[in-house]
Amino acid sequence: MVEAVGPGRLPARAPRYGRCRADACHPGAMDELVDQVDELDRVVGVVERGEAVRRRLLHRIATTVCRDPDGRFLVHRRAETMPRFPGQFDWMLGGAAGTGESYEEAAARELAEELGVRARPRFVLKFLCRGGISPYWLGLHEVVVTGPLRPDPEEIAWHAWATESELSAFAARDSFVPDAREALARYRDLAPNTPSASPSEARARRK
Repeated sequence: MVEAVGPGRLPARAPRYGRCRADACHPGAMDELVDQVDELDRVVGVVERGEAVRRRLLHRIATTVCRDPDGRFLVHRRAETMPRFPGQFDWMLGGAAGTGESYEEAAARELAEELGVRARPRFVLKFLCRGGISPYWLGLHEVVVTGPLRPDPEEIAWHAWATESELSAFAARDSFVPDAREALARYRDLAPNTPSASPSEARARRK
């Protein structure tokens, strides 16, 4: 059973929106300066985030997957006031990397801003995400969270710890953020180097 750790009940369904993560959570973030990169992820200039989205210029997004000591994944529902994917489910936290900011630095900053967790996430993978709104390089990180969570209510409406099978059920919904689904598939492709199950699930598989 999904263990809810935030207020509210799990909604049965959320509305379906666009195909690609294109906001850095706060509306004002579209005025932030970001590095424009090429298809090899090399910096070629500096632009405002909003311009990068409008002109479909490649830039960098840093995200983090949170797990608890038992190996469960943190799943959350985005606030209804979010400019992109309002009310949709996600298993990643993050946003745009600022100009001169590494993926790891951006992931740590976003983790502190969105969840109140100060930690150094571990880089896992990156890939070129070509969504319907704006393409970008997505850097995925992972961190084990042992302390309390303090989610920003302007960004996170609900959150819960979920096992791998429960996460799969979330990912099968139409209301799961599309690039989060692609990132999950790539994350699982790294197995067995990347843990993909809680200890109890792993024991069950070995039986």
